[in-house]
Amino acid sequence: MVSNRCKMLVKAELKKLGLHFVMVDLGEVDIMENLTEEQRNLLRKGLSRCGLELMDDKKAVLVEKVKNVVVEMVHHSDEQIKTNFSDYLSEKLDYDYTYLANLFSEVQGITIEHFLISHKIERIKEYIIYDELNITEIAWKMNYSSVAHLSNQFKKMTGLSPSQFKRLTEKRRTPIEDI
Repeated sequence: MVSNRCKMLVKAELKKLGLHFVMVDLGEVDIMENLTEEQRNLLRKGLSRCGLELMDDKKAVLVEKVKNVVVEMVHHSDEQIKTNFSDYLSEKLDYDYTYLANLFSEVQGITIEHFLISHKIERIKEYIIYDELNITEIAWKMNYSSVAHLSNQFKKMTGLSPSQFKRLTEKRRTPIEDI
């Protein structure tokens, strides 16, 4: 689950099945009852109809947690992390970063760093489109060391400089779920 809409869909499916939950968060659900196999299958089918999947594999769940930390940090938080991202992720998930990085690459076929950069670029596009911050403010907000660093990374990922992107008439953004 990478959005509030996903959380709402999961809550609705749980309610349809009469299941009570303690919390539904990005990528995690804490259900009060022990699921029967029939309930698990019904939940799996209900989620599938919504374009979501029930994940039981511990490795896949951990990869989803990594994704959720990235999405939460980039798209839903204004908190500036004080450490580098690898330390932040390790601390947040209580796993060694090397293990997380290897697992993520194995399952997703891309590195955590590439996934993070892709999300940062989409967030930067959003800031540029809404034109509320200048590029210096965006660089600071997105934790870049300089405007030049942001601009170089933006150009590598999009083929355009931030100012060229700003001049585009058709702004092309990618939904979070598709990154």
